Amino acid sequence: MDVSKENVESVLSTDKLVVLDFWASWCGPCKMLLPIVNELIVERPEVVIGKINVDENVELAKEFGIRNLPTVLFLKDGKVIDRFSGGVGKPEFTELINKNL
Repeated sequence: MDVSKENVESVLSTDKLVVLDFWASWCGPCKMLLPIVNELIVERPEVVIGKINVDENVELAKEFGIRNLPTVLFLKDGKVIDRFSGGVGKPEFTELINKNL
């Protein structure tokens, strides 16, 4: 799911775990992480997984304090509970989802 300033509040208002992937089209590690994110969107319907293009959503990136790409935030009740920056493999990403559920 693409997340933007227009829909971020509705995305965060769920009682599910929310995972936000901050990325950019020019970012090599972001391109490597994208297929994993897309697979997890399908495989993990109990988690809300959103993608935020930082070039199109500069305000959101600033609001969440994003300084490196890719950065993935894990949120519950609208609050960041975990995060990672840089590329990770699917096993590590899945482990972080499970840890934060």
